[in-house]
This record gives sequence, structure tokens and C-alpha cells, in this order.
Amino acid sequence: MLNWAITFLIIGLIAGVLGLSGVAGAATEIAWILFVVFMVLFLVSLIMGRRTPPVA
Repeated sequence: MLNWAITFLIIGLIAGVLGLSGVAGAATEIAWILFVVFMVLFLVSLIMGRRTPPVA
């Protein structure tokens, strides 16, 4: 997911340089959303990964 966020960020930067403001804005918004989702999932996996197995 982080790869997709970086890809959309690069697309947004290239579109911004070329003057395509609509495409650049949309790509950077998608990149931001994907990055936030990645961070939330990353933090959840860190918290869930620290659980100790139940004792039988």
C-alpha cells in the first residue's frame, strides 16, 4: 500500500510540473489517503503483534 501511495505522489508531482492541476490534486489526495490507511494498518499490526499467546 505504501508503494501505491508513493506512486500516486510521484504522479501528482509530475502532473504538477506539467501544469495539470486537476490531475495533480487528485493524485496527491489519493496518495494522502493511501498513506493514512497504511499508517493505521501498520499501527494496528504493531499492537496486535505484541499479544502474548493464551496459556492453555
